Amino acid sequence: MTKYPIILVHGIAIKDIWFIRSFGNIDKHLINHGYIVYTSKIDAFGSTKNNAQLLKLQILEILGKEKIDKVNMIAHSKGGLDSKEMIINLGMEDHVASLTTISTPHKGSPIASFVLKFPKPLLRFGAFWVNLWYRVFGDKSPDCYTVCEELKEGINSDDKISENVYCQSYSTIMKKSKDDLVMSIPHVLSQKIDKGKETDGVVPVESSKFQNYRGNCLDDSVSHSEIVDLFVKKNKKEKIYNFYLNLVKDLEERGF
Repeated sequence: MTKYPIILVHGIAIKDIWFIRSFGNIDKHLINHGYIVYTSKIDAFGSTKNNAQLLKLQILEILGKEKIDKVNMIAHSKGGLDSKEMIINLGMEDHVASLTTISTPHKGSPIASFVLKFPKPLLRFGAFWVNLWYRVFGDKSPDCYTVCEELKEGINSDDKISENVYCQSYSTIMKKSKDDLVMSIPHVLSQKIDKGKETDGVVPVESSKFQNYRGNCLDDSVSHSEIVDLFVKKNKKEKIYNFYLNLVKDLEERGF
C-alpha cells in the first residue's frame, strides 16, 4: 500500500455521473489490490481556477478522513492543469506527495486552437448550450469557452512545482485513426493541424511532457480516451489496468 492515498483527477467532458465513470474501473482495480483510491469531484467543464478550488476542498476532506497530511495525485488531460493550479497557487504544496500527469496538454492542444478560430458569437452560442447541459450533469460552474481558451497552444505555462512534490508525466500515442472510433475524427484533425506529429488524438506527445517525463503509458496504440478506460476493447483493458497498477507500485517503492 502507498504511504499516502491516491486521487484520480479527470479531464474535460467527463465525470462520475449515473453509470458513467471518469476512470472506468481503474479505481476499482487499484482498490482490489489494496490501495486507497478516490476519484475527483471537479466540474467536467470547469475553468482551471474553479476546478482547483473544488479539488482543494475535496483533498482537505480526504486528508481529514484518512488522518494523513498528503495525497498522491494521478491526473488525466486537463486534470493535470487543474492539479498544478491547485498546488502552485492555492497553497497545497505541503499536502501533495506526488503529481503524475497523463496526456495533459501542458503546452496546449492544437484541437483547442483550431476550435477557437471559429467566430466568437458562434463559440459563445455553442458554449452556452454545453454549459447548460453540463449543469444538468451536476457541474457547479461550467465555463466551456474559458476552458477552450485555457487549452489553446502557447497559453499554458510549464511552471515548476516545489521540489517537495515529486512530479512525473506520461504521454499516449494513437498510431492510426482506425484504432479508436471514438477518437478517429479528432485524430485525423489533429494530424492535419499538427503536420503528422505524434498525438493521442487530442494532445501531442510534446505537450504531455512535464518535469520528469517517463515516456508513453503503453507501447501499443492507445487514445486519449482509452487510457482512462473509456470504450476500450477487452484485449487492451488489462494492459491499461497494469499500467496504473505498476505506476502506483512505483510510487509505493519511492516512499509515497
